[in-house]
Amino acid sequence: MGLPALDRYKGRCYHIEPVAGEENQYIAYVAYPLDLFEEGSVTNMFTSIVGNVFGFKALRALRLEDLRIPTSYIKTFQGPPHGIQVERDKLNKYGRPLLGCTIKPKLGLSAKNYGRAVYECLRGGLDFTKDDENVNFQPFMRWRDRFLFCAEAIYKAQAETSEIKGYYLNATAGTCEEMIKRDVFARELNTERLRKLGTEGGV
Repeated sequence: MGLPALDRYKGRCYHIEPVAGEENQYIAYVAYPLDLFEEGSVTNMFTSIVGNVFGFKALRALRLEDLRIPTSYIKTFQGPPHGIQVERDKLNKYGRPLLGCTIKPKLGLSAKNYGRAVYECLRGGLDFTKDDENVNFQPFMRWRDRFLFCAEAIYKAQAETSEIKGYYLNATAGTCEEMIKRDVFARELNTERLRKLGTEGGV
């Protein structure tokens, strides 16, 4: 990269102001050219802005206070693949809020009792339930059993209410291969009637 290109693509600190009431502390305003960032990539943006700057050893301490993203860059993000309208279409629910819950207690129930809790919630009027992110593959509740009992709960609740019901399951795992395995199994449980057996990424 020649010097003209370096000058074009480098970040610029365009303003520095002292922190009120603090000695030797400052707020620095830094701007970066948009060409440095991959379009639609949150990971690339934060790696570039946060990761690289926080690795600057000349600074004893650093904190990110604010991040302002230009509208032109925001427009490169496509947004989630499913919006609220898609959810409403799948559940056939319009003109009111969608009602859902996370099953509690989130840990300790057997797969059978967990499925029963899902059924009671859906039969009682909720549109969907979801797994807590802590619900994975514990000795007291294996993921395959949980998926099966929850699918059964949805079928039963749908049959008794004549409504489409949903269940957001947690298919996260220790490896990508295992996550794909769980996701494939979940999809195999899906039918035209069970439209809302989806997966979520754990936090």
